[in-house]
Amino acid sequence: MAILKDVKKSSPKIQAIDLFCGAGGLTCGLKQAQVKVMLGVDVDPACEYPYWYNNSTKFLCQDIRELEYAKLASHLPLKTPRLVAGCAPCQTFSTYNQKALETDSRWWLLDEFVKVVEALNPELVTMENVPGLAEHAVFEKFLEFLDKAEYKVSAQIVKCTDYGIPQQRERLVVLASKLGPINLLPPSRFRSRVKTVRDAIATLPQLESGAADKHDDLHRCPSLSPLNLQRIQASIPGGTWRDWDPRLVAKCHKKKTGKTYPGVYGRMSWDEPAPTITTQFFGFGNGRFGHPEQDRAISLREGAILQSFPQSYRFTEPNKPIHKSTIGRLIGNAVPVRLGYVIGRSFVEHLKTLNPDAVRK
Repeated sequence: MAILKDVKKSSPKIQAIDLFCGAGGLTCGLKQAQVKVMLGVDVDPACEYPYWYNNSTKFLCQDIRELEYAKLASHLPLKTPRLVAGCAPCQTFSTYNQKALETDSRWWLLDEFVKVVEALNPELVTMENVPGLAEHAVFEKFLEFLDKAEYKVSAQIVKCTDYGIPQQRERLVVLASKLGPINLLPPSRFRSRVKTVRDAIATLPQLESGAADKHDDLHRCPSLSPLNLQRIQASIPGGTWRDWDPRLVAKCHKKKTGKTYPGVYGRMSWDEPAPTITTQFFGFGNGRFGHPEQDRAISLREGAILQSFPQSYRFTEPNKPIHKSTIGRLIGNAVPVRLGYVIGRSFVEHLKTLNPDAVRK
């Protein structure tokens, strides 16, 4: 497939395909950066509604291993710089997973991503994942492929707080271009400051445990058991279960192996970024996911905002049931929208260095 030969002779706008698109965090950020996303692909049918509704972009529910490359290529016109983006499921490489086994089918999805890039031969590529991926041979193989395919590559661990995302999340970000050297834009280009939990969610309506806001179905949280209600009432922002009366401490935490997990059953601190939002953030006992002052876990909406989704982002169709485990998975697995924007702007500015008029600001 022919590569765009001379970006300087046209006024192109980047057009992209988002593989493993999830609910659309990366796509939403890319579109904010004026990257035109033509298609999102994911195997999870729960992603379809939030993806197309919020981003006005086509969604294909299909396993990446079953994609027809010719049909995929038809979504990316050859006359524009083409971007293939993707964040393969990362749980097997996460620090939360103590058994990152090659028998896990998710291990090999990065190789499937490589096959798509090889088939489409786009000018631009980006991949985002957990930092732990960099420690494995499958990532080295990915970088070797990009080098042999004549991409200029940058890869770095990004602290999300540096870019104004109110969450202590770190991600591995790879940018690659056949058009010239490329790097992720530094935080100074965005004039970002560290944003806190207070900055992100302090203005949302108060909730009781088990309640939902009548104006926003996603601003809801599960009920707490009587014991967990006592536990959160005994918790202070930034504290741990070690501060509690011994009668409230879980049996597992009294064991030697459990004493090394002080971050569960904790409240967030108003004036610090949130911890990494996981797929189970809506449960008080699943991490430091207690609200800073209300006696409850953070709501689904609050988790989405801490992932930098717009407050209006919809995850379910109107009048349809809200399954907290499904929505929690979509939110926790998402690329933070703000990080998607940073990635998109980096590509846009990259093209401007080749031709200042190539991409409209």
